[in-house]
Amino acid sequence: MMVESQELEKEKEPVIVDSEETTELAQAEVLLEDDVASAPDDDSATASEEVEAGASDAASADGEESIDKEEPEEEKEPERPEGVAWFVVHSYSGYENKVKKNLEHRIESMGMQDQIFQVVVPTEEEVELRDGQRRTTERRVFPGYILVEMLMNDDTWYVVRNTPGVTDFVRSGTKPIPLRQEEVDKILKRMEAEAPKIKVRFKEGQKVRIVDGPFEDFMGTVDAIDTDRARVRVLVNMFGRETPVEVDFLQVERV
Repeated sequence: MMVESQELEKEKEPVIVDSEETTELAQAEVLLEDDVASAPDDDSATASEEVEAGASDAASADGEESIDKEEPEEEKEPERPEGVAWFVVHSYSGYENKVKKNLEHRIESMGMQDQIFQVVVPTEEEVELRDGQRRTTERRVFPGYILVEMLMNDDTWYVVRNTPGVTDFVRSGTKPIPLRQEEVDKILKRMEAEAPKIKVRFKEGQKVRIVDGPFEDFMGTVDAIDTDRARVRVLVNMFGRETPVEVDFLQVERV
């Protein structure tokens, strides 16, 4: 009996666990749980990468399409057939623009765009001083004349010649004379000039009055005109003798 009671007492004795070992075990369990929670799901990561790659490709494709759409196509002028030249047409003076519209309408209505290409009324901008103010006007370089770029044949001659307001071609004998290309280039360049031409309303020897600048209200005589520089030299009376003064065209007016 004594032996059995001793064995029962031993079984009832509590198992003592070292506190340090318990702490280490708990920390290990916490770290394991954190690793499991932070580990990414392979399938979801793969799907996410595929979605991002698809979005990137789509954005790239859209960008390429937008670039393609933004690039404007260069308009190429139709090639001129051999024999095309510029001809000069007479018209009623003062009606050049109206005749131009009439001719352009006939070209379109009769389907001659592939044989008659351009109709030009040569003009240039001109600045003049009027009533003390600068005024810009459009001046016809060759009043009563119109330039036509065309392939000359019986059909085109008929279309142009029978346009209301056209009186005739400039010609030698019975044959219209084409302009030389250097003449055409000179006229077109003159029309495209950025600086307007200044209209001169006086000439050498005429009396003028200076209307602007330090010599304003001085009277004088035109001594020289420099059209290239748009300057005029005026002889004014200062201190009892004539003194040359150079001013801009728009700083003087004819008396």
